[in-house]
Amino acid sequence: MELSRQGIDTVEISRIEKLLNDLDDDGLSRFFSESELAEAGSGKGRAQRLAARFAAKEACSKLFPREICLGKIEPVDFAVKRSGYGDPEVVPNEAAEAVMNLNRIKSIQLSMTHTETSATAIALAVPHEIEVPWYGRMIYRFFPLRRSVVMANLGLVFGKTLKPRQLEDLAKAFYGHHLKNILEVIKLPFMTARQKSRLVKIEGGENLSEALDEGNGVILLTGHFGNWELSTVVGLAKFREYFGRFHFIRRPLKPKWFNDLVMRRFHKAGFGTLGKSGSLDEILDQLEKNNIVVSIFDQYAIPKFGITSDFFGHPAGTFKSLAVLAQCTNAVVIPASSWRESDGSHVIQFDSPIEILKTGRSRDNMLKNTRRFNEVLERVILRHPEQWIWMHKRWKS
Repeated sequence: MELSRQGIDTVEISRIEKLLNDLDDDGLSRFFSESELAEAGSGKGRAQRLAARFAAKEACSKLFPREICLGKIEPVDFAVKRSGYGDPEVVPNEAAEAVMNLNRIKSIQLSMTHTETSATAIALAVPHEIEVPWYGRMIYRFFPLRRSVVMANLGLVFGKTLKPRQLEDLAKAFYGHHLKNILEVIKLPFMTARQKSRLVKIEGGENLSEALDEGNGVILLTGHFGNWELSTVVGLAKFREYFGRFHFIRRPLKPKWFNDLVMRRFHKAGFGTLGKSGSLDEILDQLEKNNIVVSIFDQYAIPKFGITSDFFGHPAGTFKSLAVLAQCTNAVVIPASSWRESDGSHVIQFDSPIEILKTGRSRDNMLKNTRRFNEVLERVILRHPEQWIWMHKRWKS
């Protein structure tokens, strides 16, 4: 197993003793999580145990000097807990997890020790292994559909954190993933109901049901993740109680015969469709009925329908309609994503609601809320980067 980088830090225990003397629990929460303070216990040895955790946080942050300098993360974003075997384990928050994924770091191994006067920690970064199937290599070499766009987009996102060979491997994995998508969709009509049910599992379904309980409708923020056509038709069909309540905002596909095929499958599954243009009244009507409007948010928006918002650190035309709807209604915005597991099964995940800014100037809120939506999509894409649509010209502007 290759260890790509390491960080080391030493902390004088007297510094932590001073923190314990000077700060109450609220003050200590700026440096330690609630679970870290609890695991450190009380009485003799508390300062040493917290010093070791403090050094571990600093060591973890030193693995990412660029992101520390840019203010994207800080040591407190890494929590340290004991595993079931008693070993130290790093638990990153959302910001730290995104930075780890951007650098293709799978996990961080820790070694901690302390003496009577100081505590030392060493953090070792364990990289993600990019699995490239043989057919992904073949497509990349002989049938490179929009390869220049794929490589340019990967360079925009990962160019400062990955080597050229790693970018190529991601591209090959991307092509392999989409061949799997096509084969899965072809096989779908020949699968039994039981096979389909076992193919997709749902996580976070309670977030969707609790949002609907509020009675103001739900907007699902999503994109082209995993095998989006399969997971949508098979996974959402598990919500039999919501049959007929999912309505997708989408433009017609080309060619027409393919669009007709997809629409028949959607309507059979109980999904409604709303056009991307001229559908505001329809969208509001569905939200008033406490239904679910699905917004596919990861595509380029022309100036007529969008605003410029950062996406992976680069300006991108982004639809403004979702922020406008969220600000003008009481609908709950829920992130939804899907991905393929290594065993070939699929997962649909509904995350916690996004907090929508509504106070202050409307346009300022629209810009900030739109950026929040893009940040959510960034985190989703970074978890399984080979399973997004890198051939799409997302950064046309």
